[in-house]
Amino acid sequence: MISKEQISKQVKEDLTNKNLKIAGEDFKRPWGGFFKINVDSLNDFLAIYFSGVKLPFDITKLSLSPKILVVEPHKKLSWQSHKRRSELWRVVKGPIGIYTSLTDEQPKEMEIYDNNNTIELKLGTRHRLVGLDHWGIVAEIWIHSDPDNPSDEDDIRRISDDFGR
Repeated sequence: MISKEQISKQVKEDLTNKNLKIAGEDFKRPWGGFFKINVDSLNDFLAIYFSGVKLPFDITKLSLSPKILVVEPHKKLSWQSHKRRSELWRVVKGPIGIYTSLTDEQPKEMEIYDNNNTIELKLGTRHRLVGLDHWGIVAEIWIHSDPDNPSDEDDIRRISDDFGR
């Protein structure tokens, strides 16, 4: 298995080669990390990662934030929901697992998604991304419910978490 440093370097090089501007990154997360993509690169991001996908929103009328999530094998993000955003995910490198529910109770079984699968997480949907046997990579779009008060990394309601956060 390659290290977190190696996968973050590979993904960063890939993003740079695709001429996507990176606005920030955080690989201090216990489950892996992420790259925030500059909103100036939104159209290119959508063309690269969501080509052929009928988007469930009008990009000209909403405030959106693109990201790339990188999840370590056999690690899980927290079981969580958000108050100020819905999300649209597309699997770049899978397979990955995802738990979803409309209640705080996490289902016993997760769904498995592979390359190019798209997952829509409506506002308030509880969800948890899971790394399986290899590093998983997911393109993510935050759809802000309040453009005047956009969602951020603090807009996470953790219901349960393997890392005690």
